[in-house]
Amino acid sequence: MATASRFYALVFVAFSAFSLSVRGESHSQTRFGRKSFPSNFAFGLGSASYQYEGAVKEDGRGISIWDTFSHTPGKIVDGSNGDVANDQYHRYKEDVKLLVDLGVKSYRFSIAWPRIYPKGRGIVNKKGIAYYNNLIDELLKNGIEPFVTIFHWDLPQILQDEYGGFLSQKIVKDFVAYADTCFEAFGDRVKKWVTINELLSIALSGYNNGNHAPGRCSKSIGNCTEGDSATEPYIVAHNLLLSHAATVKLYREKYQKKQKGLIGVTVVTHWFIPYTNSISDQKATRRILDFYLGWFMDPLTRGDYPTTMRSNVGARLPHFTKYQSKLLQGSFDFLGLNYYAAYYAINNNATPNATPIDLNADSRVNLTAVKNGVLIGAQAGSDWLHVYPRGIRALLNFMKVRYGNPPIYITENGIDEINNASKPLKESLNDTWRIDYTSKHLLNIFLAIRDGCNIVGYYGWTFLDDYEWDGGYSVRFGFYFVDRLHNLTRYPKASAYWLKNFLSH
Repeated sequence: MATASRFYALVFVAFSAFSLSVRGESHSQTRFGRKSFPSNFAFGLGSASYQYEGAVKEDGRGISIWDTFSHTPGKIVDGSNGDVANDQYHRYKEDVKLLVDLGVKSYRFSIAWPRIYPKGRGIVNKKGIAYYNNLIDELLKNGIEPFVTIFHWDLPQILQDEYGGFLSQKIVKDFVAYADTCFEAFGDRVKKWVTINELLSIALSGYNNGNHAPGRCSKSIGNCTEGDSATEPYIVAHNLLLSHAATVKLYREKYQKKQKGLIGVTVVTHWFIPYTNSISDQKATRRILDFYLGWFMDPLTRGDYPTTMRSNVGARLPHFTKYQSKLLQGSFDFLGLNYYAAYYAINNNATPNATPIDLNADSRVNLTAVKNGVLIGAQAGSDWLHVYPRGIRALLNFMKVRYGNPPIYITENGIDEINNASKPLKESLNDTWRIDYTSKHLLNIFLAIRDGCNIVGYYGWTFLDDYEWDGGYSVRFGFYFVDRLHNLTRYPKASAYWLKNFLSH
């Protein structure tokens, strides 16, 4: 271990022993740690293929839309790309050892579609299959459960070029064929599957704002050369849902009985608070939840989009057939839920459908993080991330009441800091804010469990500093510092020592 790492192991021993007191029925104070949660509660860390693997031109991997997007000038904040990322493709054994040292019992990662099918479909890349087999086996050998996401945004570019990717229902057949290959190759050992990560982000950032691959939006909305923000987000979301439902049907009919696994999907949302106590702002808060969360949860539980979306979006919102609606209802054994931040919601009195512009306008809600000159919570490295730990408890209780209290894994939750290359390593490892953020969110999850919410696991975002999409390497989300100037060496931050201590108590 490096000198800086030994230094912080000593300096932050007190922080590593950090505990919160929770008052139980006996009115005695108890140390807050792993044992405060149910014995079968899963604790892990998360990652994603494009953000971690690198090796984008090795062993037959095809090109993804993120390869294309990240190499397009002006799309990434620091002009970087994921060609190397954390080089986990070559360093997975080293990284598994770090997970073992932390005491983490589960690791969430995603499979790169173009590594399995370089041309999107057709001939399977055996070297891609071999890589994931090796990673899964290494995890299991070390007592770590693989928690696998089938699609975390790296669509094969060839399918985007051929028929527009998720803009066409042709994607459903190709997605199911790809998932089928994953189930067949890895399902004997993988028992937790997520079909798609953050359907909202794909539709909103990829097709409404254009700041994520494939970078489509109306020219009046963002820095895009093509797209239609008034229609494409809804079409893409629709096809994402259909791809998910068809994949779950396949898994349940062909694999679940013999492989004895579970399958779900990951949704994402902020928490929203009315800007004022007015009825209009309260309605706006509920409406924006429909546009962020209900957009996907209502079809998954009720077979159709929220009535607020039907009213505001009108004919631009696609319809499900009776068969599709039935297929969607209950198409999950568990839900993944990603939560980072909160906003105030303000009613916007604009007339719906008057001039279709984009999804943000359709909701007729303005969002702000500032009220009376005060932020709703401290701003992290990313300008969108405002810390509000109480929001996760409120969100989980909303899910319980609104959607029937499904089993939920918190599949992402974390905080970033700006990547300051001039800062000494010792200072960069001193991430006390990550300890504060994680501990307070875990406390609110613990309280939500006491409220009766069915929460079954937590995956912090993220294991290592990584490639943060359009943010490139300008921010750091990891419990481990990755030194990009010196051979991608991994250094545990103070938060890693804290997490190790938390998981041991």
